[in-house]
Amino acid sequence: MTPTEIVRYIQGRLIVSCQAGEGEIFRDPKLMSLFAAAAAAGGAAGIRANSPADIRAIRAVTDVPIIGIDKTPLPDGFLLITASFESARALVEAGADMVALDCSERGQQAGALERIREIRAKLRVPVLADVASVEQAVTAVGAGADFVLSTLRGYTEETNHALHFDPKFIEELVRASAVPVIAEGRISSPEQARQAIAAGALAVVVGTAITRPTEIARRFAAAIESEHARRHSVRHTIGLDLGGTRTKYGVVGSNGSLLFKAAVETPARSGARALLDHLKRVAQSAMKKATELGHEPLALGVATAGWIDDTGRVAYATDNLPGWTGTPVGEELAEASGLPVAVENDANALAVGEKYFGAARSLRDFVCITLGTGLGGGCYVDGRLNRGAHSVANMLGHIPLIPDGVPCSCGLRGCLEPYVNAAALVRYVGDSQLSPAQIIAGANAGEQRAIKAIRTLARHLARGFAAPVSLLDPEALILGGGLVENNPILISALSDELPQFLRPWENRALRVIPSQLGYHGGVLGAAALAFERRSDFEPASRRLVPTHIHR
Repeated sequence: MTPTEIVRYIQGRLIVSCQAGEGEIFRDPKLMSLFAAAAAAGGAAGIRANSPADIRAIRAVTDVPIIGIDKTPLPDGFLLITASFESARALVEAGADMVALDCSERGQQAGALERIREIRAKLRVPVLADVASVEQAVTAVGAGADFVLSTLRGYTEETNHALHFDPKFIEELVRASAVPVIAEGRISSPEQARQAIAAGALAVVVGTAITRPTEIARRFAAAIESEHARRHSVRHTIGLDLGGTRTKYGVVGSNGSLLFKAAVETPARSGARALLDHLKRVAQSAMKKATELGHEPLALGVATAGWIDDTGRVAYATDNLPGWTGTPVGEELAEASGLPVAVENDANALAVGEKYFGAARSLRDFVCITLGTGLGGGCYVDGRLNRGAHSVANMLGHIPLIPDGVPCSCGLRGCLEPYVNAAALVRYVGDSQLSPAQIIAGANAGEQRAIKAIRTLARHLARGFAAPVSLLDPEALILGGGLVENNPILISALSDELPQFLRPWENRALRVIPSQLGYHGGVLGAAALAFERRSDFEPASRRLVPTHIHR
């Protein structure tokens, strides 16, 4: 189809994005084809789909135009949309009528502009530019893009302050772009779709609000639970989890209900001031959402990489967050939000969350471990969080493991962290093109090199944790973080390896168990901190640690 033909077909109409990510219930080409057929039957004039397999299945059941994309996982955990000419060709061969690709700064650095020209010249299909800013749109059109889509607004480091659909941005794109603009991204209601057309969009792409039953159900569940909580005196706090890659946040009830959750990119390399401003924006968005749900939050909790002193200031942080050491997080967020603010190291916060809401509710002595970009740890001793004399306890990732070994983010060599983090897992499998999630999926499917890589990581983890287990004699090791999700092989392998390094093993009833808090465990932990440090709030479990709270 030519661009002119596509314009005639989709002008003033709905395009439905039919996608399901790895691990989602509907991740199957046949199921995606049924979603697409249902969307077309409901009036959709086009489909946006990911991967040749899904497109091939969708093309078999409908003749509406298909926008093809191919999401490629990068080593840092982010996805790049249609990252190569070969992937574009596979999409077209599968039945896509046009191809969309990431034309943000990240995409342009990966050769998107050259790829636009090559796709148009060799595949002879229209090319759509997914952008996050007006400048990126103008650049992409200059390179030959036939359409511009607002897909990435709010999903890049420079625009992650944009947490809601903004029709004014569509107006700006329409004024600046010499080609038609299609609205996409954070459009969750018919009213917002109507606003997009009123702003000058040629057509509107809607995805999650139509094709993600889990998210749709979650919205209804949150509305029902929030009203029930309001009527039954369940109180609420806000939890912010500042990670090196993503900042997660949500509104949490004192019964552990997560009424709302979201995530945005963290401007990790931008310095302390940019990080603080980012946290303030996220906090304001969470407070607004809490109000919309009918609740006034009691307090705000922040879980962050680094170690936090008794004033809520960052006592020490590695170069994963440059310039973060010394930042008065609690003081500034309290002033900006008007709420009491509790700040804690992210792994300590997860341990508090497990004690309040998760696997440690019946435990008094346990070690909570987070495995992802780094390694974090939080230790409970006799029912209390161990913070140390100088607020830098639980540096479990920096236990010396290998003399003069792999460099660590703390500046030393041979620490435990670089042997058990996400980069280590990729290193052990020997293929830098694979993401940790793909390696874990491969291991679960029986791929031997993936299983071997996980077992190698587990052996290093067991060797490193022999010291804190020998010192503290905990009841359990609770594992959370990205490397633990959907990874039963790691739990099993660690359980097998620990007896090799601990004596007397037969006297220990040590359990290795996965976190019960899931992907948003840091949010729940931060919220638990906020509850705990309200002097007028007494949860069902007894209070656990002294406060360092800002009012």
